[in-house]
Amino acid sequence: MFLILVLAAVTVFANPGPALAESPPSTPVTILVLGDSLTAGYGLEESESFPFQLEKSLQTLGYNVNVINAGVSGDTTAGGLARIEWALADHPEIVIVELGGNDALRGLDPAQVYANLDKILTRLKVSECRVIFAGMLAPRNFGSEYYTKFDQVYPDLAEQHDVLFYPFFLAGVATNPELNQPDGVHPNAAGVRRIVTGITPLVATALDKLRSSIRVE
Repeated sequence: MFLILVLAAVTVFANPGPALAESPPSTPVTILVLGDSLTAGYGLEESESFPFQLEKSLQTLGYNVNVINAGVSGDTTAGGLARIEWALADHPEIVIVELGGNDALRGLDPAQVYANLDKILTRLKVSECRVIFAGMLAPRNFGSEYYTKFDQVYPDLAEQHDVLFYPFFLAGVATNPELNQPDGVHPNAAGVRRIVTGITPLVATALDKLRSSIRVE
């Protein structure tokens, strides 16, 4: 019987993917998702939205978390900056920043997008939140001069602020009709699940680092 239990344990821990959280704290870690319609859940039921699905994904891995939906449909980086103080009122330990898609769709100046996101990340650093920064890509029909400058905003800021970086929030989902709503812009429920699957390991990394820092302190 002992040998069977040992083999079972080895099988569980040999599986790939994020490690299960050990002894989750009694107080849930607050994760804030500061974003636009892509995270707000536009066109979806609440239970299909990104924050809801991310919370369930992390809980399945053993993490005690509360994921707050601070996504506002139509929001730009300027809008996110304008409401950053309100968003931080919930005192999140981790913040996922997903903004810029609407800036790109409107063809707004990449320099201004950079400035807005830079201020958001600077403010989060002051609040000592752990940040997961999601990148965005501009539509290719805007021309290479525009999309090259826009796309580069995100890796440049991620390096400057030394934050966990998810290069493209819609990775594996953009342009796939099976994973998007009829407008071709917003992910459907299956698309959200694909996004959650992609970003969960990075969020788990942030949670593990947070837990390690608490143990050290």
